[in-house]
Amino acid sequence: QVNFVVCQLFALLAAIWFRTYLHSSKTSPFIRHVVATLLGLYLALFCFGWYALHFVIQSGISYYIMIIIGVENMHKYCFVFALGYLTVCQITRVYIFDYGQYSADFSGPMMIITQKITSLAFEIHDGMFRKNEDLTPSQRCLAVRRMPSLLEYLSYNCNFMGILAGPLCSYKDYITFIEGRSYQLQQSEANGKEDTKYEQMDPSPNIAVAQKLLVCGLSLLFHMTITKTLPVEYNIDDNFIATASWPIRFFYLYVSLMAARPKYYFAWTLADAINNAAGFGFRGYDKNGAMHWDLISNLRIQQIEFSTSFKMFLDNWNIQTALWLKRVCYERATFSPTIQTFILSAIWHGVYPGYYLTFLTGILMTLAARAIRNNIRHYFVESPAVKFCYDIITWMATQVAVSYTVVPFVLLSVKPSFTFYSSCYFCLHIASILVLLVFPLKRTQKGSKKHESIQPAWSKKPEEENLLQKNSYSTTNNSFSQKQEITCRYQALKQ
Repeated sequence: QVNFVVCQLFALLAAIWFRTYLHSSKTSPFIRHVVATLLGLYLALFCFGWYALHFVIQSGISYYIMIIIGVENMHKYCFVFALGYLTVCQITRVYIFDYGQYSADFSGPMMIITQKITSLAFEIHDGMFRKNEDLTPSQRCLAVRRMPSLLEYLSYNCNFMGILAGPLCSYKDYITFIEGRSYQLQQSEANGKEDTKYEQMDPSPNIAVAQKLLVCGLSLLFHMTITKTLPVEYNIDDNFIATASWPIRFFYLYVSLMAARPKYYFAWTLADAINNAAGFGFRGYDKNGAMHWDLISNLRIQQIEFSTSFKMFLDNWNIQTALWLKRVCYERATFSPTIQTFILSAIWHGVYPGYYLTFLTGILMTLAARAIRNNIRHYFVESPAVKFCYDIITWMATQVAVSYTVVPFVLLSVKPSFTFYSSCYFCLHIASILVLLVFPLKRTQKGSKKHESIQPAWSKKPEEENLLQKNSYSTTNNSFSQKQEITCRYQALKQ
């Protein structure tokens, strides 16, 4: 863990140097690719030793599969190989070497590389094999129209900015950054009929980086001072279960799981700051001219802590992984997309039984929350006062439900997880099943409704665009569409 933090701090300094001395205006994309790759492999070697060879092996074999299989089926073979290779590495680490340890290990970076390998394989398949009219607007924006070179592929998978902690980014966004086209945006004229391209001045990420480093510092301080005083394991302490009342137990459940989150806030925010310091992650300007460096951000802390629905929490937690699951699984699933997506998420996270208990519970919670929202929420949104009370109740319910769901994720093993659930008499499991029996659950709309929700910004009418711009930073259900808007801005650029 110390090596990991030291390497990330070194990567932060390297990112500043990379942006200052190897800026796209001064250096060719080839040099930027080479330096980014070599620095990434060096950091991996320093942090994980020769286990870092797994990163090169997994990427190299995946690239070979892409070349020999062809664009028609390579996405399937790459998906199976990358996920299978990751799973084998996780099995050997967990059940042979180091069961139950939270120390940083080489399978963490492999999880990010697996996301990149599979998402790029699907993007190439969409861009080079499928017909344009068969693609959703989301897939059309991300489609890759030419096979990347080996250097570009290794740079995308193993660059120093994201090799240790990510986050995932689309291949087109990364190549656009390396080639220096990140700040070429489209500006619509007032009548919305014509688009003229212009190049913005290179925006400075300094303020965004400073703010994110401050969040990192506060998260680390919280983790070192508070987290250890509120262990999640105390939820299964025999004396605590026997003597504490139900309100006290659920309150401690909430605060103990809340205290477990800052270490993720620290790691993901620092990773985001590293990318920003290198000049990567600029999403554009809002209507007031304010810069937004959250193109590849992995979380929104305020929305997480004040979530009023299970979906709202998931949409703002590990955002790039949620996007990956949506693109490679949910949008392409032929049946039960929610269940398939949760199963894939469990397999990707690892082989601890607690992960599977968490995601199986998550399926129930998600479906039950969706059923309640669809059937009763509209009764409470007319009056501001009533809606405020409804939001407070749903916030409390969401925080308890999320905490209840992720306890096995932290405890890892079957016995302590079942000890916790049995001490609660599986109350939320039973409640979720009853909700699904009482309330009708609407089928997921994968047709026009879905296409409408991810409609690119350039296809909206001017008044719709203004409304979207007004609400894009205050709501959370549009986290996927925000990503699509900035990606679609690159559509007119030369690939």
